[in-house]
Amino acid sequence: MKRVNDIFYSLQGEGRNTGCAAIFIRFAGCNLKCPFCDTDFAQYEEMSDEDILNRIKSYPSHFVVLTGGEPSLQVDRQLVDLLHKHGYELAMETNGTHPIVDGIDWITCSPKGNTQIKRCNELKCIFEENTQHPDDHGISAEYKYLQPCDVQNTERNAQIVKRCFDYILQHPEWRMSLQTHKLVGFK
Repeated sequence: MKRVNDIFYSLQGEGRNTGCAAIFIRFAGCNLKCPFCDTDFAQYEEMSDEDILNRIKSYPSHFVVLTGGEPSLQVDRQLVDLLHKHGYELAMETNGTHPIVDGIDWITCSPKGNTQIKRCNELKCIFEENTQHPDDHGISAEYKYLQPCDVQNTERNAQIVKRCFDYILQHPEWRMSLQTHKLVGFK
């Protein structure tokens, strides 16, 4: 059984797949406590792999984002194989502190703490008020994004975005990723 916080259908709001229709499976629980996390881990439903499959079948997209919390704590080979068998493409958003099961089609890592992965498709580092140089934790990636941290303060957010913008102009190996779902008001 998996602890699932939420399953919903929306558009991917961040990174390379921004704007793509996606089914989000948000797993409850994480091994870290990041101050900017937007998941309520106290709320979850126990679901089998078949329950998850049955819940997502009604959505027209076959792009699934496994997110959390930390999905690598619960996503196993059986779930990956079941969803692939039914034609789903799987993306995972991870903090990189736990090994990733084989078979995930797209891995986005926002590294924190002691990372266990060395390669991902997309690296997303949070650019905070004090960031001088983003820490990629030695992870190689096809795409490298800096995401301005949302501190829930309009003035401070604008300053962080400006600093991130200026940093990328000086370090063009990075791209900016904005949380478009927050900017335009969708889940």
